[in-house]
Amino acid sequence: MYRLALLFLFCCAPLAAQTAPVEQVLKDSEAAWNRGDLASFASHYDDSPETTFIGREVVRGGVQAILDRYRRAYPTREAMGTLAFSEIEVRSLADGIALATGEFTLHRTAAGGGDASGRFTLVLMRRGRAWKIIHDHTS
Repeated sequence: MYRLALLFLFCCAPLAAQTAPVEQVLKDSEAAWNRGDLASFASHYDDSPETTFIGREVVRGGVQAILDRYRRAYPTREAMGTLAFSEIEVRSLADGIALATGEFTLHRTAAGGGDASGRFTLVLMRRGRAWKIIHDHTS
C-alpha cells in the first residue's frame, strides 16, 4: 500500500497539478475577450505553424493566424459581446500536455449577432512556464 501511495505522489500528483494553470489560461482568455483585447486573447495560442483552430473554418498557423481569424469573425465590440466559459473540465494527458473541454456563451445584442453558445475542446502544451493552446475545436 505504501508503494502505491508513493507511486501516486510521484506520478499522478504532478499531472493533477496541471489543472489550475490550465483553468487560469481560460480565465485569462475570458477576461481578455471581455476587455475587447483580441491580441491578448490570441496570445494564449502557441505561436507555431502547427497550431490549429477548427470551427466553421480550419485555421493553421501561429498567433497571427488565430488573431486574424478572430478579427474577421468578430470585427466590433458589439459582435464580440461578453464571453463566459462554463462546465470546464481539465484532464492531464501527460506531463506538460492537457485536454480542456467546456461550454462557451456569447451574450450579444441583436445588432451584434444575438447570443451564441457551443462547446470547445482544447489541447494545451506547457511551453516553459506558460500553457499554450496547440489545438482548438469549437462548435
